[in-house]
Amino acid sequence: MSAIKQLKVTLVKSVFGRLQAHRACVKGLGLSRMHQTVQIAATPENLGMVRKVEFMLKVEEV
Repeated sequence: MSAIKQLKVTLVKSVFGRLQAHRACVKGLGLSRMHQTVQIAATPENLGMVRKVEFMLKVEEV
């Protein structure tokens, strides 16, 4: 069994003035403020949220 890949996600643009669905995705990823970085598992659910708001994020593989 292989280990689940990890992603390092940083919020680089503000959620102010964004769609409610985009705000929900950012919150669902565990981000609450600008320049905050979290490490998440690369599951289909998380990748979908990242894809939806990728213009607001900086994403790196760990």
